[in-house]
Amino acid sequence: MIQARIVFQESIIKARMPPTQAESVIKNIIREIGQECAAHGEIVSETLVAFMVKAVVLDPSNGFNMDRTLIKSDVQKLVKHCVTRLLDNKNPSLDTIKMQVYFDMNYTSREEFLEEHHRVLESRLGSVMREITDNRACAREELESLYRKIVSYVLLRSGLGSPTDIKIVREATAALQSVFPQAELGTFLTLSKKDKERQLKELTMIVTGIRLFNRDCGKGGEGIDDLPAILHEAIPATTQHIDSQLQISQEQAYRYTAILEKVRQNPLMSVQLQPYMLKEALYNVRQYEIFLQIILSDIITCAQEVEMMIKKLGAQLEQLKMIVKSKTAVPTSQVFPIFIALSNLWTSFQDETVLISVLSNLTSHLEAFLGAHELLFPEKVLRGLLDGVTVKTDVCRMREQMEDRVNAEDFRKLEWLFPETTANFDKLLLQYRGFCAYTFATTDGLLLPGNSAIGILKYKDKYYTFNSRDAAYSFAENPENYINLITEKAKKNAELIQLLELHQQFETLIPYSQVKDVDKHIKPITKCESGTQTDTHILPPTIVRSYEWNEWELRRKAIKLANLRQKVTHSVQTDLSHMRRENGSQVYSSKDASTQSMKEGSTRVPRPQVYIAGLRGGRAKTTCGVKVNLTRAIDET
Repeated sequence: MIQARIVFQESIIKARMPPTQAESVIKNIIREIGQECAAHGEIVSETLVAFMVKAVVLDPSNGFNMDRTLIKSDVQKLVKHCVTRLLDNKNPSLDTIKMQVYFDMNYTSREEFLEEHHRVLESRLGSVMREITDNRACAREELESLYRKIVSYVLLRSGLGSPTDIKIVREATAALQSVFPQAELGTFLTLSKKDKERQLKELTMIVTGIRLFNRDCGKGGEGIDDLPAILHEAIPATTQHIDSQLQISQEQAYRYTAILEKVRQNPLMSVQLQPYMLKEALYNVRQYEIFLQIILSDIITCAQEVEMMIKKLGAQLEQLKMIVKSKTAVPTSQVFPIFIALSNLWTSFQDETVLISVLSNLTSHLEAFLGAHELLFPEKVLRGLLDGVTVKTDVCRMREQMEDRVNAEDFRKLEWLFPETTANFDKLLLQYRGFCAYTFATTDGLLLPGNSAIGILKYKDKYYTFNSRDAAYSFAENPENYINLITEKAKKNAELIQLLELHQQFETLIPYSQVKDVDKHIKPITKCESGTQTDTHILPPTIVRSYEWNEWELRRKAIKLANLRQKVTHSVQTDLSHMRRENGSQVYSSKDASTQSMKEGSTRVPRPQVYIAGLRGGRAKTTCGVKVNLTRAIDET
């Protein structure tokens, strides 16, 4: 494991002392404290001693001045205080600090753990690889010895069996000979060192894939554990154990919180319960709960990865069976990539197995830091203190205040965030791990969970939650005052620095695992209805469409214009096309004109009148009409 280190700066030995001398003094103080504790039968790590030294210096009640150099009496006083606190095994505060130091030294993120795990494996195999790559074998016996070393390297790197087991060695040798016969050692020795290392890694993956395939077919797989089945059983068992421990710690925290609320209402009980260090016990169990949640989150991630890998493994094996079937020879270009994929999947299974084992061991070791609870608060004592008290869970407390939300309009200068107005509401990094800042500051350190649903206050790019609307309003009136009160409380109880993530206020006590994340915080993404409109073309176009880069095109246009001078333009228009385009015409404007004749005269044409007689018929069978023109003559009119 990567052992983290708590950053311990030389702030207790101020600038007047040279750096080398300051470091020497600090090391001497830490060494002296460790020796004093060892003389009393208590073995403590240097990291724990360094943390305790800083905690004692920060506590105002100890009377250390951070602005001056420590003199000999100050050093003796510091050593005495540290030894006294380190030997107080019945103090929950010391158990919490030990828990925090142990967790920081043994826990790392999933990515960092896997990276370090692979680095350690590579370093362990380095000597074996150098024996192979630096070998200059020539004789037959030397070549056979080199081949056996390659088989051992393949087994060690793959982790599929011991290189001392004859059956496993025979199976691995047969698989290796199918892809890398001993006759090719001559060609292998002519390669460069990097090419040799690359080929050894490829051979390891191919041989691993062949052995896994043979195991699935029931024709081999000697010494290969069924990792998917092991993980399928180990993950639920580990998850169930952590869930049970998490439930026990939460119930204990709920009971301590209920008693502290009762004490707050009855000042006489506060004096009676002072020796029990009830708040320190609450900090201890809350820190344990937080660590369990971190470990459980990693195990859930492992379970998701394992489930996905099991599906991929089955698909790869089925694909390989379809390719091979009953064929005696198969192209290497088809099967080698699948063998390599199988090897990579199995390596991932091995990584998950180691990670689950480490997390399970870490969980078991954390339980050792809860021993003070049974000594200070036996079940009989707790029942007496809880008489007439209603124990509320964190969920119940949130439900009680769910509807009583903050009205953002009451605070014009402060920004409040709500679930419906913030897209990444659940991902915001809350101050004090989501505990109510106002309650903690005004009740001398009572931890109550904040309710984000009533509103999150954004103050100086930090986000605060509260357990009630009244608490939110009171804190918003003077945030700096309550923040300073919390800082002063943390100086008296150093375990609060990591419990409440107060690393920016105490930068010399930042855990190594969180150094990179101190300045990182997720900014809220607020949601609102908005609309925007932009012009299609803000600036006028500057494209010269008549430009031509081709001189032959310019020549063609010039000839066309020259020919137009000798042409006559004609145009036609049809009934269907005359409405499709705009036409323009120009005419001379009309003018008034008149003429005068020398004689006025007029004529009148007579109206024609024609009469036809006999149309009505008579006695005769045929009709005979007589036309009579009655029109008057022109000169008679």
